[in-house]
Amino acid sequence: MATLSDLARRHTTLGAAGRAHLRRLVGSWSPLADLGFADLLVCAPAAHDGSDNVVVLSQIRPTTAPTLFVEDLIGTVADQSGFQGFQPAYETGRIVEMETLVEPDGRRASILAVPVNHEGRRAAVVLAYRRVRDSYAQSELEQAYYAVFRRLARMIVDGTFPFPFEGAITEETPRVGDGTMVLDRDSRVDYSSPNAISAIHRLGYNGRIVGRKVEDLGFDGDVVAGAYRLRVPVIDEIQRSESVTILARILPLLERSQVTGALVLIRDVSELRRRDRLLVSMDTTIREIHHRVKNNLQTVSSLLRIQGRRLESVEAKEAIEEAVRRIAAIAVVHERLAAGDGDQVVFREVVQPIVEMARTTMVSSDSRIDFRLVGEGIALPASRASSLAVVVTELLQNAVEHGFPSGSGPGAITVELATSPTDLVVRVYDNGVGVGGDFDIAEHGGLGLTIIRTIITGELEGDLQIFPARGEGGGTVAQVTVRTVEEP
Repeated sequence: MATLSDLARRHTTLGAAGRAHLRRLVGSWSPLADLGFADLLVCAPAAHDGSDNVVVLSQIRPTTAPTLFVEDLIGTVADQSGFQGFQPAYETGRIVEMETLVEPDGRRASILAVPVNHEGRRAAVVLAYRRVRDSYAQSELEQAYYAVFRRLARMIVDGTFPFPFEGAITEETPRVGDGTMVLDRDSRVDYSSPNAISAIHRLGYNGRIVGRKVEDLGFDGDVVAGAYRLRVPVIDEIQRSESVTILARILPLLERSQVTGALVLIRDVSELRRRDRLLVSMDTTIREIHHRVKNNLQTVSSLLRIQGRRLESVEAKEAIEEAVRRIAAIAVVHERLAAGDGDQVVFREVVQPIVEMARTTMVSSDSRIDFRLVGEGIALPASRASSLAVVVTELLQNAVEHGFPSGSGPGAITVELATSPTDLVVRVYDNGVGVGGDFDIAEHGGLGLTIIRTIITGELEGDLQIFPARGEGGGTVAQVTVRTVEEP
């Protein structure tokens, strides 16, 4: 779907500044739709086609009333007659109000056509479609909301809305339905919606709200004064205890560039903050668990080394050393998890210490075997990273034992990490003695290969291939392929 900027470049003569102004408008116009109980369209002349057509650049539906437009109108190009009110508002620069029938159901709707002015030029027109109800008395809430909507509409004409500076609108940002207060120029409450009253009661104030200054209700007076003085919206988070947190968005209301009051949107975010604290606590606990697991694995490794020193059998000593390396590979994963966030680790950060461990423990200090790691790894879940870490350790051990049986080299062993949109490929290749072209993994039942095959086929559901390396140097390539994206 085309963006507002794409549509404006394609159909209008708006420059970069005008397009940026409209982006700010649609980025912060959700309160307008809710306060006006209206569907809003941003329309501009489709100047590039040489006609009198109008293009719809953006659209928003209210959450406080049923929509009049079920269909998506963004990108629609049509004659001006299909958008009543657009032409007089665009040409005169004044707000135009009229009634119309909305097709296909022929429902009656009032239109408020609001010209969007920016830097002395007309950028577009906001058309607000509001359902007309016969014999219907508006409630105090509806009257208060629509009065603020009209004030914001006049700010659009004056070019003071949207505001030039405002923080990012997030999912937490209060909306009109969460709670709404209207303040006068002295920051006294002119109107408070029922939801706003409930939120303020949670702050500990239980008296009459209308007529009180906001600082009497528990708000920070300096924050509100700053919004009035700077004429920009501000966000204030008010915490009364660990169980009560209120978020307030304060938007100054301007008339001829002078502050005449403010719209305050209030949301009780107590439960959200409680969950945030719980998540932080859980994250800290999980990292502490990974840290303890790593320490426990290192303790087991130390005990195995002590046991190994008392053994006289060479085979038994080698088995103990291999077990220690396997445990160390798993410990590396838990070390990364203890240091990071979440339950995923970047696999290269796991393989790097394993390669260093191979350099120091799998060959003698005077060995001429060079170990290298190339490629970039991706983030993997902890369980898959642990299994792959053991696989890499075993492949390195096999490369040392079978590629360089004398243990001295010279030669090189390289671990290569390659990724695709769906797979991670780990290659361990050496330039040692190599394997024959008829090498069959199934016929070699060594413990290392048995462990590798079991992990790859059973836990990772991946693929293992071992074949002679191409080129003059010879050697062996062991290639492991595992999917990183689940099958649809």
